[in-house]
Amino acid sequence: MNRPLIGITCYVETASFSAWRLPSAVLPLTYIDKVVAAGGQPVLLPPAGDPARLVERLDGLIVAGGGDVDPTWYGEAPHPATSHVRKFRDEAEVALVCRAVESDLPFLGICRGLQVLNVALGGTLHQHLPDLVGHAGHAPAPATFGNLPVLLAPDSRLATITGKDMLDCSHYHHQAADRLGHGLSIAATAEDGTIEALEIPGHPFAIAVQWHPEAGDDPSLFNAFVAQANGGC
Repeated sequence: MNRPLIGITCYVETASFSAWRLPSAVLPLTYIDKVVAAGGQPVLLPPAGDPARLVERLDGLIVAGGGDVDPTWYGEAPHPATSHVRKFRDEAEVALVCRAVESDLPFLGICRGLQVLNVALGGTLHQHLPDLVGHAGHAPAPATFGNLPVLLAPDSRLATITGKDMLDCSHYHHQAADRLGHGLSIAATAEDGTIEALEIPGHPFAIAVQWHPEAGDDPSLFNAFVAQANGGC
């Protein structure tokens, strides 16, 4: 099998393994499993050095979940609930996303990945959704996914890929896109109006979702992404 090379961004956090507790570059295995099952060859991209230089060597890019984007990127002061900001990761991933979009590299953003895409293209974020929507259903408790339906835009590529107009999704986010970045269109919303997916019309494949498809059972999004990274086969 010809496995396209899929770069996946990752966390740099203190992690425990065996007898050690050390600063580590880590990623939940579910991302890797979904890429492998779809026919891709995953490679982790830590936020170190100049990962944007690797775009020309990749067949596809996934920007994975993580902490909040530093709100100074879009000219705001931090909300009290804004947390786990890693400026070095923001800098690496914004540069990586801009290079990927410019070069038409197939792109999939997941949770934080949607927020990075929107900010990289000049958009802004709602920093704490409960203030806006009046509930915590998008992140009900620490390390606990919320289960909320999302409504897909009928003309979106996401609707074409899934063959559905509504999805039940695993959510874990307290932030979301506010003002859209340049060239982005809304591909899905929650019933409370929260933007749950973005696309770049005319791009070979640029989709970002606010939920966590790597935690779900529907492989269609990963399958379509890896197929596009493999030349649309």
